[in-house]
Amino acid sequence: MPVLDLRPREECAFDQVSLGEVMLRLDPGDMRVKTAREFRAWEGGGEYNVARGLRRCFGLRTAVVTALADNAVGRLIEDLMLQGGVDISLVSWVPYDGLGRTVRNGLNFTERGFGIRGAQGVSDRGHTAASQLKPGDVDWENIFGTLGARWFHTGGIYAGLSPTTPEVIQEAMTAARRHGAIVSYDLNYRPSLWKSYGGQQRAQEVNRSLAEHVDVMIGNEEDFTACLGFQVPNTREDLTGLEAANFKAMISQVTAEFGFSVVATTLRGVISASVNDWGAIAWSARDGFVEARHRPALEIYDRVGGGDSFASGLIYGLMTTGDLQEAVEYGAAHGALAMTTPGDTSMASLAEVRALVAGAGTRVQRLSSGCQRSGRDKTGHRSSGPAGAGGGTGPRL
Repeated sequence: MPVLDLRPREECAFDQVSLGEVMLRLDPGDMRVKTAREFRAWEGGGEYNVARGLRRCFGLRTAVVTALADNAVGRLIEDLMLQGGVDISLVSWVPYDGLGRTVRNGLNFTERGFGIRGAQGVSDRGHTAASQLKPGDVDWENIFGTLGARWFHTGGIYAGLSPTTPEVIQEAMTAARRHGAIVSYDLNYRPSLWKSYGGQQRAQEVNRSLAEHVDVMIGNEEDFTACLGFQVPNTREDLTGLEAANFKAMISQVTAEFGFSVVATTLRGVISASVNDWGAIAWSARDGFVEARHRPALEIYDRVGGGDSFASGLIYGLMTTGDLQEAVEYGAAHGALAMTTPGDTSMASLAEVRALVAGAGTRVQRLSSGCQRSGRDKTGHRSSGPAGAGGGTGPRL
């Protein structure tokens, strides 16, 4: 019996729908933002990245609900999303005033860290179109009732954008659950988002209220503490030296209070910006606790988006295998691969994720055709196309 009771695929236009802001990430490559002379452009956002990973790597039918200002920057973001394959028919376009006084598109400047220098991001997302969405702006009955979606995903980044975004999330969650969609939520605590809206206290009020509507809760150690008020026992304030046993004690408290069907968390030990210990654990009422393969001293190219790729791998596993152990392995493997490439989401294929789950090494893989052919996996879903396809997506600050 699967962990979650999903709607039949044939009843739904979409396997998964995300709600969140999509920004333009400007990446200085190996340089720093303050000294860069050129930037590479990507699209991205915490909630969108999950939909993109599920579409581009795992071959599922995904869509994003967001809003963009209708100008050249918005159309660039649209063009990047089209490359990612996520359905954009649910995007709202807002007339641009010519200056951005009333509405604009979000920008995110993100530099990769190296060694003793951590990654750094500068977001510029005030008064954005997505942050100004309010209850009644989106026809959720059409999305979850008429069109149909099996899974709905959003998170704490979108919840922290404005006073109205938590209300939009709650409206969406209520409709999703009414029509039988599974609801997942990534806590994704960012202090900068909540600074103008009541700080950590407000973050806890909002996230605890939304948690009542969540089936699958995702987060890391800081997220569960800052957003839901749970402490990881026997852990230093700097959150170093984390152990799975301490997380298990905390998650037991979380599930007792909120009754989630699944809770999942990544375990990251930061040795340097370039080397992290990486793992994950998950819990369900049926399986109890399961742990993914631990990967010590994982070399990092760009750590931003590792958690989003963990979420997409976890969701894929839960949707297609129904097995929690397999799902957390997919999540951890996909997150690890995502951090070996630039941008917020992985450029990995489903075959590469499966190989890593199975314990594949890092020897050169030579493909006779020069690329990996797409095909169908054992669940009947199409796998991704050329190895390395998919590009990168943007930041989550």
